[in-house]
Amino acid sequence: MGIFQKLFKQTFIYGLATVLPRMLSFLLVPLYTNLLPTDEYGKVSIIFSYFVLFNVILAYGMETAFFRFYNKESNKDTVVSTSTISLLLSSVVFFIGALLCRDQIAALIDIRVDYIVLVIWILLLDALVIIPFAWLRANERPIRYSIIKISNVAINLGLNVFLLVYLVKLTDTITILDILYIDDFEINYIFISNLVASGFTLLLLVPFYTKITYRFDKELWKKMMKYAFPVLIAGVAYSINETFDRILLSHLLPEDVAEHMVGVYSACYKIALFMTLFATGFRLGIEPFFFNYSNNKNAPETYARITKYFVAFGTFILLAVIVLVHPLKQLIIRDESYWVAIKIVPMILLANLCLGIYHNLSVWYKITDRTRFGAYISVVGAIITLILNFLLIPKYTYLGSAIATLGAYGSMMILSWYFGRKYYPIPYDLKKIGAYLVVSIIFSVLSFYVFESNYMISIPLLCGFLVILYAFERKELKQILKK
Repeated sequence: MGIFQKLFKQTFIYGLATVLPRMLSFLLVPLYTNLLPTDEYGKVSIIFSYFVLFNVILAYGMETAFFRFYNKESNKDTVVSTSTISLLLSSVVFFIGALLCRDQIAALIDIRVDYIVLVIWILLLDALVIIPFAWLRANERPIRYSIIKISNVAINLGLNVFLLVYLVKLTDTITILDILYIDDFEINYIFISNLVASGFTLLLLVPFYTKITYRFDKELWKKMMKYAFPVLIAGVAYSINETFDRILLSHLLPEDVAEHMVGVYSACYKIALFMTLFATGFRLGIEPFFFNYSNNKNAPETYARITKYFVAFGTFILLAVIVLVHPLKQLIIRDESYWVAIKIVPMILLANLCLGIYHNLSVWYKITDRTRFGAYISVVGAIITLILNFLLIPKYTYLGSAIATLGAYGSMMILSWYFGRKYYPIPYDLKKIGAYLVVSIIFSVLSFYVFESNYMISIPLLCGFLVILYAFERKELKQILKK
């Protein structure tokens, strides 16, 4: 069980690095929804949607390529230096070009120029920490990784609270703060907080840049780019699946309601973040393990067990959040005007569970260097996202976007499993995985839609599901927890 102990330890620490900052960022949701009308919060959500897309473009799959070649090549220093130089140069070129074209970009995507400038700076700083963070993960330094990640969001949170809540109050007693306070500047303050936090993160990672040897291997770079390009395509498709629904809602609905719809949809979407936190933490911990363990003769069986564990925990989280959705909405979203979109939560939770399963299943194309399949599958998901959004948004508004998200991620999960059987067979326990999924979905439907979150029904359903999980997995869980 030594491998699983190490895996779960790293997954827990990486998960902590993801969960704690995101849990802190939960405080921003009631803060934003308290201070900003639904349409203003909608604007912020649309801008962050573009963030996701451009973060993927600026990374262009180099992080995944770094992991693959760092474990594959004998000269690891060359892999580090080549990938670092590549991202440094591309980031600077983007930064200069974007600043020069900021007015045209603002007009194209209908966002104010001052917001665009702040976004460009944040994107640059975020791109420059990609390889340093990947290096920490590859060298199994999860604690340092976690401290830096948590510090980033703690600074972001602190500045948001100070600039949005306390600054206006303090200007009455501390006159020098008048320099910082500007009326109707809330959205700018949000991005300024993000900018300062990103700058501090880069500062903490500067030692990485001072210690590496700057040597660019052109042939290695070509091989890395060949590996990375399908990952880039998959990443762009993923960003479409993940965030384009907000952008499409803003364009496909009438102007007088579009930003309001984006605002309420984005706020309620946050409640499904519990599943995202779990899946992301699991993926961050497990991705280096997948590559390191790929040459072991027992790798397929090990991957199968890991996926079963993921589904077991994920289905429990799905049902638990749905059972507790109403207390959670009161805790996270204080303004009742946002609650109208609460009916999307079960679908978004299930969609993100499917996405997490997909990431576990995707091991087959990553370790066999068939990353093009990741691109194919993600593109199919993106096409489904776009088609369903275009068809459903005009009639069902944000509910159509939720259905599209579930359809896209569910399809990606099934496609990855189907092709994986051919190219890298893994003996998944389909009976248990399928049973956990089906039972959790049935219990969720009963709890949320049929009995309308009646706790006399919902709590026993949740407890019953936990008993089912324990009955089937108690031996292995006892072994892991005991050690």
